Amino acid sequence: MSNVKVLDLGGSIVAPDEIDVSFIRKFRIFLESWLLEDTNNKAIIVIGGGSPARKYQQAYREIVSESDHSEQDWIGITATRLNAQLIKAVFNDYCREEVVIDPTAPESFEGQVMIAAGWKPGFSTDFDSVVLAQRFGADTILNLSNIAKVYTADPKKDPHAKPLDYISWEDYKKMAGDEWIPGFNVPFDPVATKKAAELNMKVIAADGKDLENLQKIFDGEEFVGTVIGRQ
Repeated sequence: MSNVKVLDLGGSIVAPDEIDVSFIRKFRIFLESWLLEDTNNKAIIVIGGGSPARKYQQAYREIVSESDHSEQDWIGITATRLNAQLIKAVFNDYCREEVVIDPTAPESFEGQVMIAAGWKPGFSTDFDSVVLAQRFGADTILNLSNIAKVYTADPKKDPHAKPLDYISWEDYKKMAGDEWIPGFNVPFDPVATKKAAELNMKVIAADGKDLENLQKIFDGEEFVGTVIGRQ
């Protein structure tokens, strides 16, 4: 039976400003080592838009007098697809399918790596990761970004914000809200949150660049991060 890990890889660590070639190289070595341990090990990597998405969305908002949410989403989605195409090429030896742009479409999982990108307006790639996790029998999503833990509030705005080791879906919903806004900066988006909570999934939010810590998550050891939902 396959061991499927779903990695919701934030664009903030793939392309924080420029493309982070050093991180991508180290990430490939890390994941390849795990893939080679057992041919039943499989990884679904869902890629976010990162800096390109934010920059192009900002340019659009500056040019037009009234920006459209759907248009902003499509700009962000296109950025995720460019990032995903790069990661697919990096894992080409293990990835047999084209980049997945509709998470409801794949009926099988050939090879050991599946790369997915943005789907359609109304949510972020977080939601795509939930759909693919459900589709391929994974009950945990690794939400890997440039933050080590989820905080009680935005630490950049609130000096009293505290890091959390665990938060329930109900409490997290209060933090994330109910409405999706293009470019909305929360660890896990509101639409994905609702779906993951309904499915009783677990999300582990952690620093994606800390590969030593990521190895501990893979191995089921004590790690630095925040567990959202099912303990």
